[in-house]
Amino acid sequence: MAQALQIIEELMGFPRHLSQHSGGFVLSHEPLCDLVPIENAAMAERTVIQWDKNDIDALGLLKVDCLALGMLSAIHKSFDLIRKYRNRTLTMASVPTEDQAVYRMISKADTIGVFQIESRAQMAMLPRLRPQCFYDLVIEVAIVRPGPIQGDMVHPYLKRRRGEEAVAYPSKDVRRVLERTLGVPIFQEQVIQLAMIAAGFTPGEADGLRRSMAAWRRRGGLQHYEEKLVSGMRNRGYDEIFARQIYHQILGFGEYGFPESHAASFALLVYVSAWLKHHEPAAFTCALLNSQPMGFYAPSQLTQDARRHGIEIRPADVTVSNWDCTLELVDGGHAIRLGLRLVKGFSRNGGEGLTAARIQRPLRDIDDLAHRAQLNQADLQALAAAGALKSLVRGHRRQAAWNAAGYQPGMPIFGSGQTAEGTPMLRTPNKGEETYADYASMGLTLGTHPLALLRPQLFKLRIITSVEVYQCIPGTMVQVAGLVVTRQRPSSAKQVTFVTLEDETGSINLIIWKKVAENQQQTLAGATLLGALGVIQREGEVLHLVAKRLFDYTAMLGNLTTRSRDFR
Repeated sequence: MAQALQIIEELMGFPRHLSQHSGGFVLSHEPLCDLVPIENAAMAERTVIQWDKNDIDALGLLKVDCLALGMLSAIHKSFDLIRKYRNRTLTMASVPTEDQAVYRMISKADTIGVFQIESRAQMAMLPRLRPQCFYDLVIEVAIVRPGPIQGDMVHPYLKRRRGEEAVAYPSKDVRRVLERTLGVPIFQEQVIQLAMIAAGFTPGEADGLRRSMAAWRRRGGLQHYEEKLVSGMRNRGYDEIFARQIYHQILGFGEYGFPESHAASFALLVYVSAWLKHHEPAAFTCALLNSQPMGFYAPSQLTQDARRHGIEIRPADVTVSNWDCTLELVDGGHAIRLGLRLVKGFSRNGGEGLTAARIQRPLRDIDDLAHRAQLNQADLQALAAAGALKSLVRGHRRQAAWNAAGYQPGMPIFGSGQTAEGTPMLRTPNKGEETYADYASMGLTLGTHPLALLRPQLFKLRIITSVEVYQCIPGTMVQVAGLVVTRQRPSSAKQVTFVTLEDETGSINLIIWKKVAENQQQTLAGATLLGALGVIQREGEVLHLVAKRLFDYTAMLGNLTTRSRDFR
C-alpha cells in the first residue's frame, strides 16, 4: 500500500499526509481520523469509513479507485503454467494479436470463463455484433451496459453495422466524434465532445455535465443542461430532433456508461483471456480453477466446459495432487489434475503438510499420510469424502471414510493399509450416490451428470435436452429442465429475469417475464432443478426459451440420494 501511495504521489504531485491506523495507510490532507470516523474492517489490519464517494469528494479528500480483477491473476497463472509445462514464455504484450480463430470463437459466444464477455447479456450480443478486430471488442465491452441500453443506442449501432440502416452525420464535426461508432455515441468521451462541438459547451461546462450524468438518477441536476444542449445545437444549425436524441442518450449514460479508455483496457483482457481459452484451454481452465472465486461460473461449469472442449480432467488424489490444480502430460497435450484446494473442509495447512510429506517419500497408507502430514480427523474425513484417498485404500470412498474415521494419532488403523479382520465391507455407492458425494465434497463431478441419471424420468415428462432445443425451429413450444446455474435480473432489462439451466448436454437460457416471475416467485427463487415450458426464440445463433410456466423438480434429486441441497 505504501508503494502504491508513493506512485500516486509521483503521478499526481499531490501533497499528502501519510497517517497509519491499525496497520493501514490513508491518504488525506491531515490525519484521516480527524476528518471522518474510522472503524476496523472484517479483514485483518484493514480499516474502512462509511462515507460514500460523493461525501469524500465534497470533503476534498483524494479518492482513488483500485480495481482488483481476478482475471489478472488468472492470466498470470496461465502464463506461469504455459512456461512451466510448455516451455513458452508469454506476456500480455507478446500474445499474438488479431487472431481470427479467436474472433470466430468469440462470435459463436463460446466464452465461458472469458473476461467480461461470459455473462448472459454479452453472450447474447456476441453473435449479433460478431467482433472481427480489437476495436470491436472495445465496443462490445461498452455497449452491453445500462447506459447505451437505456439510451437506445444498441439497436441503431447493430443495424448500421449490418448495413440495414444508413449512417448519416449532421455535420463534419459530429462525424469526427461519432464515425468510429457509426454515428452512435457509445462512450462517455463522445458525449462530452458532442456537448462542446455541437452545443458550444466550454470544457468546464462539459466536465460539469459529465459529473451530473453519473448522479442525476439519484439527485437530479440535468434539467438546466437540457435547455443549454438543445438551444446550443439549434443555434449551430442542428435539427432539434437530433438535439433531443442526444439528450435522451445522455440520460441513458446516467445508468452507467463506459469511458472509451476503460473499455479499451477491459478489451485487452477480453482478447488475452479468449486467446488463452482457444489456444491453451488446459492451462487457462487450470488457472481459472486456481483463482476461484471469480466470474459467473463455478468450478462445475468450468470443468464441464473444458471437457466438452476435449480437455481431460483428473480427480483429486493425495498421492499426486498439489494444493492448486496442475497439468499432467497426456498424448502430447495436457490433462488437468484437480487440486486439494477444491476439497470442501480440507485446510490449507493440511495441504501444505501433505505435499511436504510426499516430497520426502511416497505415501504408503492412511496411517502414513495422517502421521507424516500431521492431518487431523476433519482433514482426513474431508479427503475421504472427496474420494481423494482411493489410491491409499482398497475399495471405494465409503471404505476410505470408515478407515479415516478410525484414525487416532499414535494408534495405527490397520497397519500397512490392509483391511483388518472384522472391518465391515461397506456397500459400493451407486452412480447417484457417487454424484451426490462429488457435489457435496468438491462442488463438481467428473462422473455422470445428475440430469443424465434422471433422463429416463425426464423423458417420460417429455422434457428434452439442451442440444435438442437447438434443433427445434423458432416458435416451437418445448419443455426443458436443468440445474440452475445463474439467476439474473439486470436493472436495464425492464424487470425481466434471465436464468441459465445446465443439463448433461450443455445449457439453455430462459427469459422469464415479470408476470410469470411474480406468479411463480417461490419456484423461480427456490428450485435447484428447474423445469420450464416455453417458446423457442431465436435470432441468428442466439437462442432463448421464453418461459410460460415453471416447475420445481428438485425433489427428483432425492432419487439420487436422500439429500439434494448440495447440488446448488
